[in-house]
Formats: sequence, C-alpha cells, structure tokens
Amino acid sequence: MTPLLLEAITRQIGAEFGASFSYLAMAAWCEHNKFMGAGRWLRLQSAEEHGHATKLFNFVLARNHMVRLPAIDQPRSDFATVVDVFERALAQEQEVSHQIDALYELAFRDKVFAAMAELQWFITEQVEEEKTVREIVAKFHMVKDDPASLLDLDRELGARGRTVTEAEGTDKT
Repeated sequence: MTPLLLEAITRQIGAEFGASFSYLAMAAWCEHNKFMGAGRWLRLQSAEEHGHATKLFNFVLARNHMVRLPAIDQPRSDFATVVDVFERALAQEQEVSHQIDALYELAFRDKVFAAMAELQWFITEQVEEEKTVREIVAKFHMVKDDPASLLDLDRELGARGRTVTEAEGTDKT
C-alpha cells in the first residue's frame, strides 16, 4: 500500500467513526424529541458506521500497517425538525460516497488491487445507504406535519431489524 493511500484510508477510518458519532447525535436529538423509532433507526445506523470503520481498520492491519486513528470532530446535535435530521443523514451519506469514490480512484491510480477489492464492498454499500435514507426523506416530505402519519413513520423506522454489527459485534459482510 502506498503511503498516500494509507493516509487516505486512515482519514476514511476517521470519517466512518465520525459518521457513527454523527448518527448517535441525531439519535439523541430524535429521542429527546420523542421520535423513539427514528432514534432506534439512527442508533442502528451508528453501529453500522462503526462497523464500516472497523472493517477499514482491520484491512489496514491485515496489510501489515499500523493504524493511527485521527481525531473526530464533535458532531452536529441541533436540528430544527426530524426531517432536518434525515436530510442531514442523506447529505452525510452522499459525502461518504464521494470519499469512497476518491479512495477507489487513488487505489486504482496507485494499482493497489487489494484496496480496490476492499473498497468495492464500500461502493456497493454506499449505493444502498443513500437509497435507504433518500426514501426516508421522501416519506417525511410526503407526510409533512401530519401527526398521525409522523407517528406511523416513526413506528416504521423503529421496526428496523438489528444489524449483524449490533447483534454479533462484527461487520455485516
């Protein structure tokens, strides 16, 4: 692995842990505002992002490099509405997609094929992540401020199954 790629993957590990903390902050806002289903969904998403960081962490170690964890910024914790929370989640997933694409491009340019293979999983995962959050945002826009519909949507979000990451302490691969 090239030093430049190792540095970029290290930054991505920090970004994934940062996304995990961000989702946890979103969960806290939702639960404080009694959107318990959304809070549960976001807690599970936080665990999933933690699993993504761990997957990269393990990859770096498997390639016989030392992992140096970067500092993580304090996540945003103030939101206007639950829609605002999920719009921020979508923007975050889109940002992560761009980061993964840039990592893949760097691995391709440097001909680090093992990294390309590892990152392919992340590319596929990001398509799924963006689609899921985009659909949630669309549903919130459909129901607008209708209390009964918001409660139904919150209940639906709370029904999200546990991830393998949460259930077994491993990544969902």
